[in-house]
Amino acid sequence: MKLVRFGPAGREKPGIIDAKGKIRDLSKVVRDIDGKALSPAGLAKIKKAKIDKLPLVKGNPRLGACIARPSNFIAIGLNYADHAAEAGLQLPKEPVIFNKAVSCMCGPNDNTITPKGSTKLDYEVELGIVIGKRASYLSKDNAMSVVAGFCLANDVSERVFQIERSGQWTKGKGCESFGPLGPWMVTKDEIKDPQNLNLWLNVNGEKRQKGNTKTMVFGVAHIVWACSQYFILEPGDVIITGTPSGVALGMKPEPKFLKVGDVVHLGIDGLGEQKQKIVKARA
Repeated sequence: MKLVRFGPAGREKPGIIDAKGKIRDLSKVVRDIDGKALSPAGLAKIKKAKIDKLPLVKGNPRLGACIARPSNFIAIGLNYADHAAEAGLQLPKEPVIFNKAVSCMCGPNDNTITPKGSTKLDYEVELGIVIGKRASYLSKDNAMSVVAGFCLANDVSERVFQIERSGQWTKGKGCESFGPLGPWMVTKDEIKDPQNLNLWLNVNGEKRQKGNTKTMVFGVAHIVWACSQYFILEPGDVIITGTPSGVALGMKPEPKFLKVGDVVHLGIDGLGEQKQKIVKARA
């Protein structure tokens, strides 16, 4: 199943993509694409619904983040060897875990807002994991049992805030509009192998990133297991899993950071595409 959230920002409705690629309104089946809907019982309820009988959504509505606000929006750093190398950092011995502010989540095609004082705005195409069961201290063999599905993410980053202003990475990762998710959340049964997905990102039509999830340092199951050793995972939580090489920060001889007017276009096999325009900081 491909689950979406559509409509104006803050008033999104739950939806599902039908066999013809059209959105059907799920409002009479579930309240939202949230932790309750993404639990095993919630997904079973959606699966039983007669999709072709649900109201057809007309036109091409705005898509919101494919997951309603989770309790945790987690990110994994330096999880591709080529990206760690371009950043001049050592390969981690265990997953580098940090948080993105839940308030940074936005629709897959919403504008990316340049933060005030930003001079090094960057992009990162990433595979997102969506949790479907409450979990703590998972065994490695049982980690995938709590995964509801996957989505496309852009881990938008401000490198000055992240790296040059001391402290943790979070402040360079959680600005408004820095967490585009979607267009949809694809249930686990439709992704044959999450460790063999091509991912790519272009800026103004120029290929910047091209990779495959098979080159992750730590795979999906290991990441879910590792996170569960440190904190409770809740249904609806999102974990984005790192990016391959090609980010602006690592470009030689001169980084090509994003500027106002640029268009970022990205995608992952089976998980759809996103497109964001970079706009000025809010007044």
